[in-house]
Amino acid sequence: MSIHARFHIDRGGFALDVDLTLPARGVSGLFGHSGSGKTTLLRAIAGLERAPGGAMAIGDEVWQDESRGVFVPTWQRAVGYVFQEASLFPHLSVRGNLEFGQKRSGRMERRGAGRQPSLDAIAELLGIAPLLGQDPARLSGGERQRVAIARTLLAAPRLLLMDEPLAALDLKRKLEILPYLERLHDELALPIIYVSHAADEVARLADHLVLLDAGRVTASGPLGELLARIDLAGAFDEDAGVVVDAVLEGQDEDGMARLSFPGGTLYAAGRGGAGAPGSRVRCRIQARDVSLALERPRATSIANILPAEVCEVACAGPAGQVLVRLQSGEAALLARISERSRRELAIAPGARVWAQVKAVALLA
Repeated sequence: MSIHARFHIDRGGFALDVDLTLPARGVSGLFGHSGSGKTTLLRAIAGLERAPGGAMAIGDEVWQDESRGVFVPTWQRAVGYVFQEASLFPHLSVRGNLEFGQKRSGRMERRGAGRQPSLDAIAELLGIAPLLGQDPARLSGGERQRVAIARTLLAAPRLLLMDEPLAALDLKRKLEILPYLERLHDELALPIIYVSHAADEVARLADHLVLLDAGRVTASGPLGELLARIDLAGAFDEDAGVVVDAVLEGQDEDGMARLSFPGGTLYAAGRGGAGAPGSRVRCRIQARDVSLALERPRATSIANILPAEVCEVACAGPAGQVLVRLQSGEAALLARISERSRRELAIAPGARVWAQVKAVALLA
């Protein structure tokens, strides 16, 4: 089963023109700079913005097919929408807000709605069970957003749309809520389309990635494959890098997590709750944190030194820098180095080098 969306919306100065197929499981991240069309696409999927001639279907359930005169209004679609602002009802307690979500599900006459989850189960999943009796005005921004997500889930959607749900939060609150979004990914079969212009959120949460630029899809595919493509790295600017799936082997006495991945062994700063030995984890290696050497470095403070082969070299902004795509075992890496270093080390496809990975971010 898949999700298919085809829309053309012309506003004169801006046009959205997409024909997109997404997996109907996991998290699909829509990534692009401001004005690229992310929110417009999400609103068209929800039916909040009608695209003449458009089409939208999830599996065999058609929400829009203008060629057959089909347009299911938003209130009849089994879709949940989480906005940047939580917009809780101030006159209702947290429990009252969640019960509103349940009632909304019960009175919607829509096709294909999922089975309604229990209020208590969703409250536990999002860590808001102790807050049920509180007034929304007393909640932090992260707590309010978790309540808003819970309320949306209790409406039993078949598809969850999230429009930059962390954009209004400061870094502390953002880090507070991210683990709960990971739990949604891990514990619910519900497909999620997640809009963001933050590379760290996409790297942490998404399984499938869609890059948007000026209203058009420039690339769509599995997250790991797209992040490792050197021709797409420019979309992420200074945040270019790869995501690596690894196995947590253990944690050393100094707090470093020891990971095995298809290229060998990596060491990362430990993160509480990363899991037990043998569990699968996701880590991120940014191109700016990878340097290259022709001989294996000795007496260095860098813990991760991997043998690799150069696959591709491309110019990268700012001026005077290049991106290098490397293969270390079965894993791809990106390195950002200066053009001068590339010349002096004769970095070219086929060259054997040592990749020094200065930092590995343990994501999940």
